[in-house]
Amino acid sequence: MEKKCRRVVTGFNREGDSVVVSDSFVNNQMEKNSRPGVSLNNIWRTEVFPNDNSADIEEVDQVFTMFPKSLETICRISSFEPEKSHKKNDFDSDAYFSDLNVSNTLVKSKRHPFMHKSKSLDYAIILEGEITLILDNEEVNLRQGDIVIQRGTSHAWVNNSDKLARVCFILMGAE
Repeated sequence: MEKKCRRVVTGFNREGDSVVVSDSFVNNQMEKNSRPGVSLNNIWRTEVFPNDNSADIEEVDQVFTMFPKSLETICRISSFEPEKSHKKNDFDSDAYFSDLNVSNTLVKSKRHPFMHKSKSLDYAIILEGEITLILDNEEVNLRQGDIVIQRGTSHAWVNNSDKLARVCFILMGAE
């Protein structure tokens, strides 16, 4: 499953006019065998706030970063295939979070093997399909157009439907 994400970046020319400085598909994509059916595309990332609008576009695609640090932001499109199309023993949350160097965010829970908690404020905008947000003691079914404000709580995302789900995440480092 590959769902390419197009990124159009604006900037200025020598005369100071606004122009498109880049129009291409995102190269900063992450897929792991330990979580089949999930694809993450980092669209943009900033490392300081306020950010520098003249930063080099190439730097954004150099390293895949899972979670932002304080004062950093990440804009990501995540694609979730229907979870029931994969065998439960195909999933390895320990390997997945370890491969991404974020083992400290994994929350061992009987609710779902990919429960995690990061120091970030996340806006999750459901772009396509349906997805379920799993929390410690409840679940919320979400559809296209729904928006979640996720404030550093333990959670997991699960596609229990029969179709692809795509979510735009805007992650901001928090204390």
